[in-house]
Amino acid sequence: MNRTELAGTVVLALFIFVVLPLVLDPFRLNMFGKYLTYAFVAVGLVLCWGAGGILSLGQGVFFGLGGYALAMFLKLEASTPEATKIQSTPGIPDFMDWNQITQLPLWWQPFHSLGFSLVAVVAVPVFFAFVIGTAMFRRRVGGVYFSIITQAIAAILTILIIGQQGYTGGVNGITDLRTLKGWDIRPDGAKEVLYFVNAALLFVCLAIAQLIRRSKLGRLLIAMRDQEDRVRFSGYDVASLKIFIFCVGAAFAAIGGAMFTLQVGFMSPTFVGIVPSIEMVIFCAVGGRNSLIGAVWGTLLVNWAKTAFSETFPELWQFGLGALFIAVVLVFPNGLAGIWTTHVAPVLARLLARGESKSTTPAE
Repeated sequence: MNRTELAGTVVLALFIFVVLPLVLDPFRLNMFGKYLTYAFVAVGLVLCWGAGGILSLGQGVFFGLGGYALAMFLKLEASTPEATKIQSTPGIPDFMDWNQITQLPLWWQPFHSLGFSLVAVVAVPVFFAFVIGTAMFRRRVGGVYFSIITQAIAAILTILIIGQQGYTGGVNGITDLRTLKGWDIRPDGAKEVLYFVNAALLFVCLAIAQLIRRSKLGRLLIAMRDQEDRVRFSGYDVASLKIFIFCVGAAFAAIGGAMFTLQVGFMSPTFVGIVPSIEMVIFCAVGGRNSLIGAVWGTLLVNWAKTAFSETFPELWQFGLGALFIAVVLVFPNGLAGIWTTHVAPVLARLLARGESKSTTPAE
Protein backbone atom coordinates (compact mmCIF):
# COMPACT_ATOMS: atom_id res chain seq x y z
CA MET A 1 0.00 0.00 0.00
CA ASN A 2 1.04 3.57 -0.55
CA ARG A 3 0.82 6.12 2.25
CA THR A 4 -2.71 7.25 1.39
CA GLU A 5 -4.10 3.71 1.21
CA LEU A 6 -2.41 2.77 4.47
CA ALA A 7 -3.84 5.85 6.21
CA GLY A 8 -7.31 5.06 4.86
CA THR A 9 -7.07 1.47 6.11
CA VAL A 10 -5.98 2.59 9.58
CA VAL A 11 -8.82 5.12 9.80
CA LEU A 12 -11.36 2.50 8.72
CA ALA A 13 -9.97 -0.01 11.23
CA LEU A 14 -10.16 2.51 14.07
CA PHE A 15 -13.72 3.40 13.11
CA ILE A 16 -14.87 -0.23 12.99
CA PHE A 17 -12.90 -1.72 15.88
CA VAL A 18 -12.82 1.25 18.30
CA VAL A 19 -15.31 4.03 17.54
CA LEU A 20 -18.42 1.99 16.74
CA PRO A 21 -18.13 -0.40 19.74
CA LEU A 22 -17.61 2.57 22.08
CA VAL A 23 -20.48 4.78 20.90
CA LEU A 24 -23.18 2.26 19.91
CA ASP A 25 -25.49 0.20 22.09
CA PRO A 26 -25.62 -3.59 21.47
CA PHE A 27 -28.63 -3.34 19.16
CA ARG A 28 -27.06 -0.70 16.89
CA LEU A 29 -23.67 -2.44 16.97
CA ASN A 30 -25.30 -5.65 15.76
CA MET A 31 -26.98 -3.61 13.02
CA PHE A 32 -23.61 -2.31 11.84
CA GLY A 33 -22.32 -5.87 12.01
CA LYS A 34 -25.04 -6.75 9.52
CA TYR A 35 -23.90 -3.86 7.31
CA LEU A 36 -20.34 -5.20 7.37
CA THR A 37 -21.54 -8.52 5.97
CA TYR A 38 -22.69 -6.65 2.85
CA ALA A 39 -19.23 -5.06 2.61
CA PHE A 40 -17.77 -8.46 1.70
CA VAL A 41 -19.89 -8.38 -1.46
CA ALA A 42 -18.85 -4.79 -2.23
CA VAL A 43 -15.15 -5.69 -1.91
CA GLY A 44 -15.64 -8.59 -4.32
CA LEU A 45 -17.41 -6.25 -6.75
CA VAL A 46 -14.42 -3.90 -6.69
CA LEU A 47 -12.34 -6.77 -8.05
CA CYS A 48 -14.95 -8.03 -10.53
CA TRP A 49 -16.45 -4.75 -11.70
CA GLY A 50 -13.86 -2.12 -10.84
CA ALA A 51 -10.73 -4.03 -11.85
CA GLY A 52 -12.09 -6.64 -14.26
CA GLY A 53 -14.99 -4.77 -15.83
CA ILE A 54 -17.39 -7.63 -14.99
CA LEU A 55 -20.66 -6.18 -13.69
CA SER A 56 -22.58 -8.95 -11.95
CA LEU A 57 -26.16 -8.19 -10.92
CA GLY A 58 -26.49 -11.52 -9.18
CA GLN A 59 -24.04 -11.38 -6.27
CA GLY A 60 -26.96 -11.97 -3.94
CA VAL A 61 -26.93 -15.56 -5.24
CA PHE A 62 -23.50 -16.23 -3.73
CA PHE A 63 -24.32 -14.25 -0.58
CA GLY A 64 -27.43 -16.40 -0.12
CA LEU A 65 -25.73 -19.71 -0.90
CA GLY A 66 -23.05 -19.05 1.70
CA GLY A 67 -25.66 -18.01 4.23
CA TYR A 68 -27.86 -21.03 3.58
CA ALA A 69 -24.92 -23.44 3.86
CA LEU A 70 -24.18 -22.29 7.42
CA ALA A 71 -27.86 -21.89 8.29
CA MET A 72 -28.44 -25.57 7.45
CA PHE A 73 -25.84 -26.62 10.01
CA LEU A 74 -27.25 -24.27 12.65
CA LYS A 75 -30.80 -25.44 11.98
CA LEU A 76 -29.84 -29.10 12.31
CA GLU A 77 -28.07 -28.32 15.59
CA ALA A 78 -31.26 -26.66 16.85
CA SER A 79 -33.44 -29.56 15.66
CA THR A 80 -32.42 -32.28 18.06
CA PRO A 81 -35.05 -34.92 18.93
CA GLU A 82 -35.37 -33.39 22.42
CA ALA A 83 -35.90 -29.85 21.09
CA THR A 84 -38.44 -31.00 18.47
CA LYS A 85 -40.28 -33.67 20.43
CA ILE A 86 -43.66 -31.93 19.89
CA GLN A 87 -43.36 -32.41 16.13
CA SER A 88 -44.91 -35.27 14.22
CA THR A 89 -41.38 -36.30 13.23
CA PRO A 90 -38.83 -35.25 15.89
CA GLY A 91 -35.25 -34.61 14.83
CA ILE A 92 -35.89 -32.72 11.59
CA PRO A 93 -36.25 -28.95 11.00
CA ASP A 94 -39.68 -27.59 11.89
CA PHE A 95 -40.50 -26.37 8.36
CA MET A 96 -39.99 -29.90 7.04
CA ASP A 97 -42.41 -31.25 9.62
CA TRP A 98 -44.98 -28.61 8.65
CA ASN A 99 -44.74 -29.78 5.04
CA GLN A 100 -45.30 -33.46 5.92
CA ILE A 101 -41.70 -34.50 5.26
CA THR A 102 -40.94 -37.44 7.53
CA GLN A 103 -37.23 -37.97 6.90
CA LEU A 104 -34.25 -35.66 6.61
CA PRO A 105 -33.30 -35.41 2.89
CA LEU A 106 -30.04 -37.09 1.91
CA TRP A 107 -28.43 -33.84 0.75
CA TRP A 108 -29.04 -32.31 4.18
CA GLN A 109 -27.18 -35.10 5.98
CA PRO A 110 -23.59 -33.80 5.53
CA PHE A 111 -24.53 -30.51 7.16
CA HIS A 112 -24.53 -32.19 10.54
CA SER A 113 -20.76 -31.56 10.36
CA LEU A 114 -19.48 -28.04 11.07
CA GLY A 115 -16.30 -28.70 9.08
CA PHE A 116 -18.25 -29.76 6.01
CA SER A 117 -20.57 -26.77 6.39
CA LEU A 118 -17.68 -24.30 6.58
CA VAL A 119 -16.14 -25.80 3.45
CA ALA A 120 -19.52 -25.71 1.72
CA VAL A 121 -19.93 -22.02 2.60
CA VAL A 122 -17.16 -21.20 0.14
CA ALA A 123 -17.03 -24.28 -2.10
CA VAL A 124 -20.68 -24.33 -3.22
CA PRO A 125 -20.86 -20.66 -4.32
CA VAL A 126 -17.41 -20.84 -5.94
CA PHE A 127 -18.40 -23.97 -7.87
CA PHE A 128 -21.63 -22.28 -8.93
CA ALA A 129 -19.66 -19.20 -10.04
CA PHE A 130 -17.20 -21.41 -11.91
CA VAL A 131 -20.03 -23.09 -13.84
CA ILE A 132 -21.64 -19.74 -14.71
CA GLY A 133 -18.31 -18.14 -15.59
CA THR A 134 -17.20 -21.03 -17.76
CA ALA A 135 -20.51 -21.12 -19.61
CA MET A 136 -20.48 -17.36 -20.22
CA PHE A 137 -16.86 -16.29 -20.59
CA ARG A 138 -15.77 -19.21 -22.76
CA ARG A 139 -18.44 -18.06 -25.21
CA ARG A 140 -17.29 -14.44 -24.83
CA VAL A 141 -20.55 -13.33 -23.30
CA GLY A 142 -19.89 -10.07 -21.47
CA GLY A 143 -21.03 -6.56 -20.85
CA VAL A 144 -24.72 -5.92 -20.39
CA TYR A 145 -25.60 -9.44 -21.57
CA PHE A 146 -23.67 -10.99 -18.70
CA SER A 147 -25.31 -8.58 -16.24
CA ILE A 148 -28.79 -9.53 -17.47
CA ILE A 149 -28.01 -13.26 -17.27
CA THR A 150 -26.75 -12.99 -13.67
CA GLN A 151 -29.87 -11.03 -12.80
CA ALA A 152 -32.02 -13.78 -14.30
CA ILE A 153 -30.10 -16.42 -12.30
CA ALA A 154 -30.83 -14.49 -9.10
CA ALA A 155 -34.53 -14.45 -9.95
CA ILE A 156 -34.54 -18.17 -10.78
CA LEU A 157 -32.80 -19.16 -7.55
CA THR A 158 -35.24 -17.06 -5.51
CA ILE A 159 -38.20 -18.77 -7.16
CA LEU A 160 -36.59 -22.18 -6.61
CA ILE A 161 -35.97 -21.54 -2.90
CA ILE A 162 -39.51 -20.28 -2.34
CA GLY A 163 -41.04 -23.12 -4.35
CA GLN A 164 -39.21 -25.86 -2.45
CA GLN A 165 -40.62 -24.80 0.89
CA GLY A 166 -40.35 -28.21 2.50
CA TYR A 167 -36.59 -28.36 1.91
CA THR A 168 -35.54 -24.69 2.17
CA GLY A 169 -38.04 -23.03 4.48
CA GLY A 170 -39.69 -21.24 1.56
CA VAL A 171 -40.34 -17.51 1.75
CA ASN A 172 -39.61 -17.46 5.50
CA GLY A 173 -36.18 -18.98 5.01
CA ILE A 174 -34.28 -20.85 7.72
CA THR A 175 -35.07 -19.23 11.06
CA ASP A 176 -34.80 -19.84 14.80
CA LEU A 177 -31.04 -20.42 14.75
CA ARG A 178 -29.76 -20.69 18.32
CA THR A 179 -26.33 -22.19 18.88
CA LEU A 180 -23.00 -22.79 17.18
CA LYS A 181 -21.50 -25.98 18.63
CA GLY A 182 -23.36 -25.33 21.87
CA TRP A 183 -22.45 -21.62 22.03
CA ASP A 184 -25.59 -19.48 22.17
CA ILE A 185 -25.38 -16.87 19.39
CA ARG A 186 -28.45 -14.90 20.52
CA PRO A 187 -27.30 -12.85 23.58
CA ASP A 188 -25.82 -9.36 23.18
CA GLY A 189 -22.40 -10.57 24.31
CA ALA A 190 -22.33 -13.20 21.57
CA LYS A 191 -23.45 -10.65 18.98
CA GLU A 192 -20.56 -8.40 20.02
CA VAL A 193 -18.05 -11.24 19.64
CA LEU A 194 -19.48 -12.04 16.21
CA TYR A 195 -19.19 -8.37 15.25
CA PHE A 196 -15.43 -8.42 15.87
CA VAL A 197 -15.01 -11.77 14.11
CA ASN A 198 -16.97 -10.36 11.19
CA ALA A 199 -14.81 -7.23 11.07
CA ALA A 200 -11.58 -9.25 11.28
CA LEU A 201 -12.64 -11.48 8.39
CA LEU A 202 -13.52 -8.40 6.36
CA PHE A 203 -10.01 -7.03 6.77
CA VAL A 204 -8.57 -10.41 5.80
CA CYS A 205 -10.60 -10.22 2.58
CA LEU A 206 -9.43 -6.63 2.07
CA ALA A 207 -5.82 -7.78 2.38
CA ILE A 208 -6.37 -10.60 -0.13
CA ALA A 209 -8.09 -8.21 -2.53
CA GLN A 210 -5.22 -5.72 -2.19
CA LEU A 211 -2.68 -8.46 -2.93
CA ILE A 212 -4.60 -9.42 -6.07
CA ARG A 213 -4.83 -5.81 -7.25
CA ARG A 214 -1.10 -5.18 -6.71
CA SER A 215 -0.03 -8.41 -8.41
CA LYS A 216 0.54 -9.09 -12.08
CA LEU A 217 -2.96 -10.57 -12.17
CA GLY A 218 -4.38 -7.26 -10.99
CA ARG A 219 -2.60 -5.38 -13.76
CA LEU A 220 -3.88 -7.91 -16.29
CA LEU A 221 -7.42 -7.42 -15.02
CA ILE A 222 -7.22 -3.68 -15.53
CA ALA A 223 -5.72 -4.16 -18.99
CA MET A 224 -8.48 -6.64 -19.79
CA ARG A 225 -11.10 -4.15 -18.62
CA ASP A 226 -9.73 -1.40 -20.86
CA GLN A 227 -8.46 -3.37 -23.88
CA GLU A 228 -9.71 -6.94 -23.76
CA ASP A 229 -8.78 -7.80 -27.34
CA ARG A 230 -5.24 -6.54 -26.89
CA VAL A 231 -4.77 -8.75 -23.81
CA ARG A 232 -6.15 -11.72 -25.74
CA PHE A 233 -3.87 -11.07 -28.72
CA SER A 234 -0.92 -10.85 -26.30
CA GLY A 235 -1.42 -14.54 -25.55
CA TYR A 236 -3.33 -14.43 -22.27
CA ASP A 237 -6.42 -16.54 -21.62
CA VAL A 238 -8.96 -13.79 -20.95
CA ALA A 239 -11.74 -16.25 -20.12
CA SER A 240 -9.67 -17.86 -17.35
CA LEU A 241 -8.86 -14.47 -15.86
CA LYS A 242 -12.54 -13.57 -15.78
CA ILE A 243 -13.56 -16.92 -14.33
CA PHE A 244 -10.95 -16.64 -11.58
CA ILE A 245 -11.88 -13.14 -10.45
CA PHE A 246 -15.59 -13.94 -10.67
CA CYS A 247 -15.01 -16.92 -8.36
CA VAL A 248 -13.04 -14.74 -5.92
CA GLY A 249 -15.93 -12.28 -5.81
CA ALA A 250 -18.32 -15.18 -5.18
CA ALA A 251 -16.14 -16.46 -2.32
CA PHE A 252 -16.10 -13.04 -0.63
CA ALA A 253 -19.88 -12.72 -1.01
CA ALA A 254 -20.37 -16.23 0.43
CA ILE A 255 -18.29 -15.42 3.52
CA GLY A 256 -20.41 -12.32 4.01
CA GLY A 257 -23.57 -14.41 3.71
CA ALA A 258 -22.35 -16.89 6.32
CA MET A 259 -21.50 -14.08 8.73
CA PHE A 260 -24.91 -12.54 8.08
CA THR A 261 -26.53 -15.81 9.17
CA LEU A 262 -24.55 -15.75 12.41
CA GLN A 263 -24.95 -12.03 13.04
CA VAL A 264 -28.69 -11.83 12.35
CA GLY A 265 -29.78 -15.37 13.16
CA PHE A 266 -31.60 -16.37 9.98
CA MET A 267 -31.31 -16.55 6.20
CA SER A 268 -34.13 -16.07 3.71
CA PRO A 269 -34.60 -15.72 -0.08
CA THR A 270 -35.11 -11.96 0.33
CA PHE A 271 -31.31 -11.65 0.35
CA VAL A 272 -30.82 -13.72 -2.82
CA GLY A 273 -32.95 -12.05 -5.48
CA ILE A 274 -32.66 -9.16 -7.90
CA VAL A 275 -33.33 -6.26 -5.52
CA PRO A 276 -30.63 -7.10 -2.93
CA SER A 277 -28.15 -7.85 -5.73
CA ILE A 278 -28.72 -4.41 -7.27
CA GLU A 279 -28.45 -2.76 -3.85
CA MET A 280 -25.08 -4.47 -3.37
CA VAL A 281 -23.89 -2.92 -6.64
CA ILE A 282 -25.06 0.47 -5.36
CA PHE A 283 -23.01 0.00 -2.17
CA CYS A 284 -19.91 -0.51 -4.31
CA ALA A 285 -20.75 2.34 -6.69
CA VAL A 286 -21.35 4.86 -3.90
CA GLY A 287 -18.05 4.02 -2.24
CA GLY A 288 -16.17 3.89 -5.52
CA ARG A 289 -15.85 0.83 -7.69
CA ASN A 290 -12.08 1.30 -7.93
CA SER A 291 -11.50 1.64 -4.18
CA LEU A 292 -11.54 -1.25 -1.71
CA ILE A 293 -11.75 1.03 1.32
CA GLY A 294 -14.31 3.22 -0.43
CA ALA A 295 -16.53 0.18 -1.03
CA VAL A 296 -16.67 -0.50 2.72
CA TRP A 297 -17.44 3.14 3.51
CA GLY A 298 -20.10 3.18 0.81
CA THR A 299 -21.74 0.06 2.26
CA LEU A 300 -21.82 1.52 5.76
CA LEU A 301 -23.09 4.91 4.56
CA VAL A 302 -25.89 3.62 2.32
CA ASN A 303 -27.16 1.11 4.88
CA TRP A 304 -27.02 3.61 7.71
CA ALA A 305 -28.95 6.11 5.57
CA LYS A 306 -31.42 3.40 4.62
CA THR A 307 -32.07 2.58 8.26
CA ALA A 308 -32.24 6.21 9.40
CA PHE A 309 -34.51 7.42 6.62
CA SER A 310 -36.73 4.34 6.55
CA GLU A 311 -37.35 4.76 10.27
CA THR A 312 -38.38 8.39 9.77
CA PHE A 313 -39.76 8.42 6.21
CA PRO A 314 -40.55 4.79 5.32
CA GLU A 315 -42.49 5.72 2.17
CA LEU A 316 -39.73 7.88 0.70
CA TRP A 317 -36.66 5.68 1.16
CA GLN A 318 -37.02 3.88 -2.18
CA PHE A 319 -37.11 7.23 -3.97
CA GLY A 320 -34.00 8.26 -2.05
CA LEU A 321 -32.20 5.10 -3.10
CA GLY A 322 -33.11 5.73 -6.74
CA ALA A 323 -31.92 9.34 -6.49
CA LEU A 324 -28.66 8.15 -4.96
CA PHE A 325 -28.10 5.73 -7.83
CA ILE A 326 -28.76 8.50 -10.39
CA ALA A 327 -26.39 10.84 -8.54
CA VAL A 328 -23.63 8.23 -8.60
CA VAL A 329 -24.02 7.82 -12.35
CA LEU A 330 -24.32 11.51 -13.27
CA VAL A 331 -22.59 13.54 -10.54
CA PHE A 332 -19.85 11.47 -8.90
CA PRO A 333 -19.25 8.34 -11.00
CA ASN A 334 -16.18 7.41 -8.97
CA GLY A 335 -18.11 7.46 -5.71
CA LEU A 336 -16.88 8.68 -2.34
CA ALA A 337 -13.32 7.66 -3.19
CA GLY A 338 -13.47 9.86 -6.31
CA ILE A 339 -14.77 12.83 -4.31
CA TRP A 340 -11.94 12.37 -1.83
CA THR A 341 -9.26 12.02 -4.51
CA THR A 342 -10.51 14.84 -6.74
CA HIS A 343 -11.76 17.46 -4.30
CA VAL A 344 -10.81 16.81 -0.68
CA ALA A 345 -7.26 15.41 -0.85
CA PRO A 346 -5.84 18.26 -3.01
CA VAL A 347 -7.26 20.86 -0.61
CA LEU A 348 -5.78 19.08 2.39
CA ALA A 349 -2.43 18.77 0.60
CA ARG A 350 -2.39 22.52 -0.13
CA LEU A 351 -3.28 23.35 3.47
CA LEU A 352 -0.58 21.05 4.81
CA ALA A 353 1.99 22.46 2.38
CA ARG A 354 1.02 26.01 3.37
CA GLY A 355 1.34 25.13 7.06
CA GLU A 356 4.77 23.57 6.53
CA SER A 357 6.00 26.59 4.56
CA LYS A 358 4.90 28.93 7.33
CA SER A 359 6.59 26.82 9.98
CA THR A 360 9.87 26.82 8.04
CA THR A 361 9.85 30.58 7.29
CA PRO A 362 12.45 32.30 9.54
CA ALA A 363 11.07 34.91 11.94
CA GLU A 364 11.89 38.55 11.11
